[in-house]
Amino acid sequence: MPQRHNPLRLLPVLVALAAIAVAASGCGTTTADLQRGRTLFVQKCGVCHAMAQAGTTAQIGPNLDDAFAASRAAGETDSTFEGIVKAQVEYPRPSNGDPNVSMPADIVSGQDLDDVAAYVGKYAGVPGAAPPKAPGGPGAQVFANNGCGGCHTLAAARSGGVTGPNLDEVLPGQSAATVEKSIVDPNATITKGFPANVMPQNYGEALTPKELEDLVQFLIESTQAGGGKGGAGAGG
Repeated sequence: MPQRHNPLRLLPVLVALAAIAVAASGCGTTTADLQRGRTLFVQKCGVCHAMAQAGTTAQIGPNLDDAFAASRAAGETDSTFEGIVKAQVEYPRPSNGDPNVSMPADIVSGQDLDDVAAYVGKYAGVPGAAPPKAPGGPGAQVFANNGCGGCHTLAAARSGGVTGPNLDEVLPGQSAATVEKSIVDPNATITKGFPANVMPQNYGEALTPKELEDLVQFLIESTQAGGGKGGAGAGG
């Protein structure tokens, strides 16, 4: 995946690498599971990369829609982007502790990498791409659109993220006010075992009041929260 400060600069070289990879493998990945790839992307990659179809908004690494949009418009194919993603994951810039200019090795591998690469190749940079409709009403859609499942486990959303607390475990008994506070000010109360400054701090501005209300209601109904006045937050 390209560098953040100029993600398109490497595309000519990466296209050549992708062509070699595709030629070596025949016609690209044929056994990839795109839905599984999306789930893995949100969990493994969405904490750093924004991508509209995944509903991820992180800005640590390059925005993958921006990175691939021009080449897609110029006629490059899904299999080319798939090869680029594989090359960047398998041979990332050496990690130097700065996620802005480097990427950890072995984020995904094997079939997981096939699925993620095929997913990104299919949807990154596609005009008008958006997350699929989420069952569970408007609050579930807000949860999906903002990639919350990439960090949190929530049975109602069929998500299994582990970067942040398991919402099925930490939200029961909390009031709506506490749940909302954990979204808009996640560092106010940090769940034991999770670091601060992981969850984005801008949901108070990024979400409309209606979206925030819908999300809180969805979380309360999904976890049978709403009975308490305090407790550990979802932040972390």
